[in-house]
Amino acid sequence: MNNSPNQKIAYQISGLTKTYTTGEIEVRALRGVDLAIRQGEMIVMLGPSGSGKSTFLNLIGGLDTPTDGQILFEGKELTGQDDRFLTQYRRHYAGFVFQFYNLIPSLNARENVALVSEIVSDPMPVDEALEMVGLKARADHFPSQLSGGEQQRVAVARALVKKPRVLLCDEPTGALDSATGIKVLDALAGVNETLGTTTIIITHNASIAAIGDRVLYFADGRIAKEERNEKRQPASALMW
Repeated sequence: MNNSPNQKIAYQISGLTKTYTTGEIEVRALRGVDLAIRQGEMIVMLGPSGSGKSTFLNLIGGLDTPTDGQILFEGKELTGQDDRFLTQYRRHYAGFVFQFYNLIPSLNARENVALVSEIVSDPMPVDEALEMVGLKARADHFPSQLSGGEQQRVAVARALVKKPRVLLCDEPTGALDSATGIKVLDALAGVNETLGTTTIIITHNASIAAIGDRVLYFADGRIAKEERNEKRQPASALMW
């Protein structure tokens, strides 16, 4: 979903900083990030380890709190809120996909997704979520019976079953080979296109950049460069 000036703002971020302190050592993970993310955008964030992109994702996802700066989500303040508020934000508005799938081995695919559907007020039907990632036929299979790419797509279904406004993905293809990684990216792009879910993918893999509306390059805790793709490429066209 290519962004336009008429789209509403999902995140308005100003002067975002994060400093970690261990004893006398200070690590400045973020050094003042200013960014607006429009609703329905698909953004790819690139950068080496330690560049600040994972810290940024954790802050806008309400998994961590900034040292300074402001995060507005759909016009509402996230910074300075208590744990209860952030828990509700994560539960009802943000879906997460991480590098490792964190599926429960004793539950099949349908049951893994259903666990999340039980904690929100208006979930998507579980089989519909699995169908969106191409796994409805594998719903009764346990994680040990699924490939790595299939397990990651179950994790995507688990994130989207609560119909999140935003989907935050931290190295979602990092543990996968290119063929299975492409299937996962296809699933993420499909969610973005079909549901209009604001989607942010952080990765080391520069070849993934072409699937995004916008590409942000992180370095030394800042956004060093920004590029826009006039036309997004399908995951199947990527050269890994």
